[in-house]
Amino acid sequence: MTRRRIAAGLAVLAGLVVLALVVTASVGVWSVRRAYPDYDGTAEIPRLSAEVEVIRDENGIPHIYADTPEDLFRAQAYVHSQDRFWQMDFRRHVTSGRLAELFGEDQVDTDAFIRTLGWTDVARAELPLLSPESRRYFDAYADGVNAWLDQTDGGDRGLAYTLLGLTGGDDAPSRWTPVDSLSWLKAMAWDLRGNMQDEISRSLLAASGLPIDRVEQLWPDPPEALTPPIVPDEYVSPLLPEALTGPDGAPVPLAPAAADAIERAADGLDAAPVTFGDGDGVGSNSWVVGGDLTESGAPLLANDPHLAPSMPSIWYQVGLHCRDVGPACPFDVVGYSFAGLPGVIIGHNQDVAWGFTNLGPDVTDLYLEQVRGDTYRVGDEWVPMDVHEETIQVAGGDDVTVTVRRTRHGPLLSDRDDDIEDVGDAAQVESDDADGYEVALRWTALDPGRTADAIFALNRATDWESFRSAAALFDVPSQNLVYADTEGNIGYQAPGRVPVRTSYDGRWPVPGWTGEYEWAGYIPFASMPSVLNPEQGYVVTANQPVTSDRYPFLLTGDFDPGHRAGRINELIDAAVEDDERFDVADMAAIQADAHSDAADILVPFLLELEAPDGYYGDGLRLLRDWDRSMTADSAAAAYFNAVWRNLLELTFHDDLPEDEWPDGGGRWFEVMRDLLETPGDPFWDDVDSENVTENRDVILVEAVRDARNEMTVEQGKDASTWEWGRLHTLELTEQTFGTSDIGLVEWMFNRGPVEVGGGGSIVLANAWDAAEGYETIWSPSMRMIVDLDDLDASRWIDLTGVSGHPFHDHYWDQTELWRDGETLPMRWDEESVRAAGEHTFTFQPPEPSESP
Repeated sequence: MTRRRIAAGLAVLAGLVVLALVVTASVGVWSVRRAYPDYDGTAEIPRLSAEVEVIRDENGIPHIYADTPEDLFRAQAYVHSQDRFWQMDFRRHVTSGRLAELFGEDQVDTDAFIRTLGWTDVARAELPLLSPESRRYFDAYADGVNAWLDQTDGGDRGLAYTLLGLTGGDDAPSRWTPVDSLSWLKAMAWDLRGNMQDEISRSLLAASGLPIDRVEQLWPDPPEALTPPIVPDEYVSPLLPEALTGPDGAPVPLAPAAADAIERAADGLDAAPVTFGDGDGVGSNSWVVGGDLTESGAPLLANDPHLAPSMPSIWYQVGLHCRDVGPACPFDVVGYSFAGLPGVIIGHNQDVAWGFTNLGPDVTDLYLEQVRGDTYRVGDEWVPMDVHEETIQVAGGDDVTVTVRRTRHGPLLSDRDDDIEDVGDAAQVESDDADGYEVALRWTALDPGRTADAIFALNRATDWESFRSAAALFDVPSQNLVYADTEGNIGYQAPGRVPVRTSYDGRWPVPGWTGEYEWAGYIPFASMPSVLNPEQGYVVTANQPVTSDRYPFLLTGDFDPGHRAGRINELIDAAVEDDERFDVADMAAIQADAHSDAADILVPFLLELEAPDGYYGDGLRLLRDWDRSMTADSAAAAYFNAVWRNLLELTFHDDLPEDEWPDGGGRWFEVMRDLLETPGDPFWDDVDSENVTENRDVILVEAVRDARNEMTVEQGKDASTWEWGRLHTLELTEQTFGTSDIGLVEWMFNRGPVEVGGGGSIVLANAWDAAEGYETIWSPSMRMIVDLDDLDASRWIDLTGVSGHPFHDHYWDQTELWRDGETLPMRWDEESVRAAGEHTFTFQPPEPSESP
């Protein structure tokens, strides 16, 4: 299933006409440039205790120097606002379900979905759970944002506010609060929540009539040899008593009305916003190599999270430095932050470095609830739901009121589709007075937690023990944390709330009324997988299984198969066998590796086909000497991917509903691996053809012929001139006005196309969706390599740049370097920061008011 991206539904047609005319005639360069921040100068921030200095380098990346943590985060907030306030304001409208206030009725469904989940309500409940220090830091951050708001107005805040004023949207931002910051963590948790989409897909395919064994065929277990787990068996805790693990889960036979409820829940998910990305490609690479394997004798740590590309980038590079590092001011950290949130999410301080990839545990369950009006069944009783109404304000229109209902398991997702009529009369339910089924979501992120505390704790960690203490606070989303320190240690820690299921595996929706499928609690942090200084000398995480079956708890039944992890392990092992030692450049080379496991699986079968002289053999001949690397300039890569896409279409589109057509990512590598070994499998047969039963070889021939014809249309008849990058482009799309369908406005906000290599489940993870086309839909959102021997030798790059202002010098000044696999210095030492500084801005406390 494909969830829509957030689009700016501009309020009224008259507004569109006015917008186009005004932009063309009068907005011009002045309206664009008026929002550019001063990188040199001074400004006052209320409650600042002393001067704070901001030094920016040639790419506008700021390093902030202050005397207290509160001053540091006030300044960070002001700097974030200078460069990215529109992104921040948009994000808080997303997380609070208030997009319709900006963009009109097109966003009501998205707002209704977010109100149903209640992200802001959970954030509000989390605020009093935070430590007193964290509360002060969030308050200070809000001070900094509001100081910037007080000193700017209208279009001075960004081009978006000029355009909002022309379309009837809310162009007067409200004051910033700590809840606005905390809510963004819920958006991060949502897009990295695990296997809920797989759970829905399996159920809908089974409901469509596809036999269960054929459904399971589409979620195969990866070969054991594909990649080792992150944590070797010798570091896994002993097995717990068998009673704790329980029997293997299995699909539960459901009435037809239950399948309808699941489908309604799936329709509701279509309205969910895509913030970080979704689908088979969302993940990341990270690895850490110990000093025994490096040139310097100190660890190296690499990280590149794979998320949906956006303009501007999801990340914001920053250095946060206490002038006198100690208990009173413990922060001295450089890394990637989120505009709108204090601190650094991924990076390093003076002692430790860390990186994230998505662990992807199953932290959601879909519960089928038997309902009667606003009550639902629990055992033999009917209990009232938690019901309340939410009012959505709509720019250019009337307010919309939606009803939010919750059971003991969570919000009813199936309520968010108003077009499907009640099917209760036709339901085959166990109680005669039930109306039918609804679907409730149980999700760990809807329980208030202390992830925000974890951010600050990570930023000031000094060793493995304090790092693990910080990780213990990281509730959601559950991540793979890799670690290295300046003492030479490397490690891995899995944090987060992961439910314990005792009677099922979480792969299918379950009845909510029986009491048989309730969570027994969460896996204790002490039992979460962890390893310090593994014997092999390195740790690789790329969303593959964390442990073998030796681990006593179920993390998920839907890990990534592990193609990227397997390739990284292979490259490291090959160097170790050759007695080579790694440096920063070697880490960068691994990040840019474009080898395709899909090609390893399919090409041997393609080479067995006859390559006729002339037209239809040209593409096949390209594959004979191909190194199976998806580089942007490769003709063979272009042809292979066309074959791959056509093969998936010919094999599966006739068997599966359109929403479940293959995206072509790593899971489909393994599906196709199994099918290629079974030439007569029913999936090969085209059910739409009459009196013919196709097999593997027939479909392969059709796929290579169709691919040849497609490439001729796309790039010409001469196969030697084809290039994968020309087919596989990256569009950097701003999520609001960049999707306005007004060409001139989109031109102002969006950038690209950028020709890129790589692909899905490749280390160079510029993935694409075979059901949609070849365009890049998720990619490495940044790259970082930390050298624990010389922190100043560390490197980093962002997908776009620090600025969120169209046409600013730093709007996308890092993109070309990113495309080419290049990086920038990740400066650390104050001397090097000052030497590279091109701008200096000073924040000052307010002048004392004079007595009358």
